[in-house]
Amino acid sequence: MHARRILSISVALAALLAPVAASAESLLEALSAAYSNNPTLNAARASTRATDESVPQALSGYRPQITANISGSASVLNPSGSVSGSRESRQAGVGITITQPIFRGFRTENSVQAAEASVRAARESLRNTEQNVLLDAVEAYMNVIRDEAIVNLRESNITFLNEQVRAARDRFQVGEGTRTDVAQSDAALAAASSALSLARANVQSSRGVYRQIIGRDPRNLQPGRVIDKLLPKSFEEALARGRKDHPAIIASVHSADVAAYNVKVIEGELLPTISLQATAQRSWVGGDTSSVGGTSGEIVGQITIPIYEGGSVYSSVRQAKETYGQRMIEVDATRDQVQAAVVAAWGGLEASRAQAIAARSQVDANRLALEGVIDEQRVGQRTTLDVLNAQTDLVDAQVSQVQAQRDIVVAGYTVLSTVGQLSSTKLGLKVAAYKPETHYKQVRDKWGGLRTPDGR
Repeated sequence: MHARRILSISVALAALLAPVAASAESLLEALSAAYSNNPTLNAARASTRATDESVPQALSGYRPQITANISGSASVLNPSGSVSGSRESRQAGVGITITQPIFRGFRTENSVQAAEASVRAARESLRNTEQNVLLDAVEAYMNVIRDEAIVNLRESNITFLNEQVRAARDRFQVGEGTRTDVAQSDAALAAASSALSLARANVQSSRGVYRQIIGRDPRNLQPGRVIDKLLPKSFEEALARGRKDHPAIIASVHSADVAAYNVKVIEGELLPTISLQATAQRSWVGGDTSSVGGTSGEIVGQITIPIYEGGSVYSSVRQAKETYGQRMIEVDATRDQVQAAVVAAWGGLEASRAQAIAARSQVDANRLALEGVIDEQRVGQRTTLDVLNAQTDLVDAQVSQVQAQRDIVVAGYTVLSTVGQLSSTKLGLKVAAYKPETHYKQVRDKWGGLRTPDGR
């Protein structure tokens, strides 16, 4: 009887760690859903599209500004003070003015460069957000599998302990056992019931996080698989790839470029500006007896040379230079953070591999130990407490094995994230890849229009 109980626990654990039917949801399918549905990732995409609009705003400095004006007035002149001596005068006019910038102290050129650098930074930030969301999805997926496996283990343990309680009471009733054996079995069952309640609560929490990140409830999840084929071959390769390809580093470099161009934009305020202005005007003047009108036009070239503006521009230049220095320091800080993350992730991957091997050996050893203790109890060489302790050791080892299986999968994806390679294309997700360049090309050269490219 006891040996069959042990076998049922082992079979339950094996079923949790082995492939299941094709109708179940795989990890890559869950990642595809997160890629399409996650609100954090979709918000980052919207932010990137908003940043795209900074380029046409900067390009507007090259383009003319056109304004129209309409005016009208009426007056009554009564020099004699009598009603019959009053005269009425009316004036009206309409005009249009076109102002074309010729030279703005290189502010337009540098503003465009800054805007394009900010777009590149936004794209890398989006790529970093994508990595974080996909890694969160991996953790949520594996947490559900882990916690459901632990619940099954705890339920199997309850079944085993119920059998122990029944057997202890039967032995006590026929005088072969003691009240202590019954009490110890009852205590073990109560502790196992408490552990089962906690495990079920953990499952509910994990399922809630799963829905938050992936966008739907988990259903019949397949075991996650390690991704060794996508990982760097060595720790040194991982460090090199992380420092070269991680989107957080590249985004910080582009942010420093934005700050550098902003210095030049502000310095341009100290240079002369040249503009050309063309005006056309049509006016009408009328009175009691006659009405006349005329059309006029003029073209004016203007050069404005700043002499002194109170020192505010000079202060702004100094401030912008300090900001640029800050961004350069942040580039170095980000590199250090990525390097530290690679070191930690690689160490975590190696540790999880070792833990998985150790946990497997521990489960096998504890299973054999429990079988031996049960056999020895039958011949009076072991007590009920020995059996309960051996069962607890086996369950704890099986929980550790489930945790190790979860950790080794998550650790692999964590390494892939720290080297900047956790993306939908790298993973081969069956989902339409979001391409930020599409929206950028749609809006870059637009001269007008209130609707976004998707029709809003």
